[in-house]
Amino acid sequence: MSNICILGAGSWGTAQAILLHTNGHKVVIWGTDEDPLEEIITTRENKRFLPGVRIPEPVHFTRDLAEAARQAEIVVMAVPSQAVREVSGLFKPHLRDHMYLVNTAKGLELATGMRLSQVIESTLGSEVLKRYAVLTGPSHAEEVAREMPTVLTVASYSRETAFLIQDTYMSPVMRVYTNPDVPGVELGGALKNVVALATGITYGLGYGDNTVAALITRGLREMTRMGMALGGDRRTFNGLSGLGDLVVTCCSRHSRNRRAGELIGQGHSLEDTLKTVGMVVEGAHTCRVLHFMALNMGVDMPITRACYNILYENKPPDQEVAELMRRQKKHEIEEIVNDNGNW
Repeated sequence: MSNICILGAGSWGTAQAILLHTNGHKVVIWGTDEDPLEEIITTRENKRFLPGVRIPEPVHFTRDLAEAARQAEIVVMAVPSQAVREVSGLFKPHLRDHMYLVNTAKGLELATGMRLSQVIESTLGSEVLKRYAVLTGPSHAEEVAREMPTVLTVASYSRETAFLIQDTYMSPVMRVYTNPDVPGVELGGALKNVVALATGITYGLGYGDNTVAALITRGLREMTRMGMALGGDRRTFNGLSGLGDLVVTCCSRHSRNRRAGELIGQGHSLEDTLKTVGMVVEGAHTCRVLHFMALNMGVDMPITRACYNILYENKPPDQEVAELMRRQKKHEIEEIVNDNGNW
């Protein structure tokens, strides 16, 4: 049994707390002043994010970071990606050499374009990377909290760390694989949100399965292209944090990125969409930073560019779809053509 501190009282932090408690661990959740902790403690239910799911009595909630960290052996970062720098900075005085750090946020830092392990390294120091892991893959908190079978991947620079976190989360309803490719796993979890946003836009426009299948397939190609340029392994993007997470985020009714895209496709502004969704839409942030990274690096990302034009240049969604369809013809997979010589 481990003492686990979860930073973040949202849907994913709460769902992980339920899973980890069921696995026999002692869990405390730290929340901010914006989180209705008193209501959660009284009702044993996170009514805003996970209505109808009971939180076991032993799961403890606190706004005192020192209290949350006091006995922690494993610290889980379950806050939105744009809050990782602030929260890790707040936690720094409480960090101890024996603590393992698990990041479960998905995204890139808007101000710097950094992966989240790079953000954490910049705030907590390079030594923490030996005990750092990222847990990601096709998972919605609504289903994990209800003990539906789920499969994730944990990536770490340390084999020991990866195995420890794998064992911590494994259960009859949670299967966890390991992967040493930290950049690829982090990037897969971040980049898929843009494709999910694009998928939602097509649904909002009234398009069907053909369009969605094309977006998922070509979106994966786009994710892989940029992911490799940023240091990820090609093979990772065909795994749980790439293709797996892409499919669930594009196709699920639980996906806030897809829901936001649907609203935008129906003609709502980005501002109104974010208010309606009521939760962080990571794809909107990632799209913005990814677009400029792609321009600076010379990486072709037409789906990301189209999303950026819709979200931030107020271009009509149907016009951007038309532009994607009218692009210059090309081979589907250039590597196969090159391997076949003069074909």
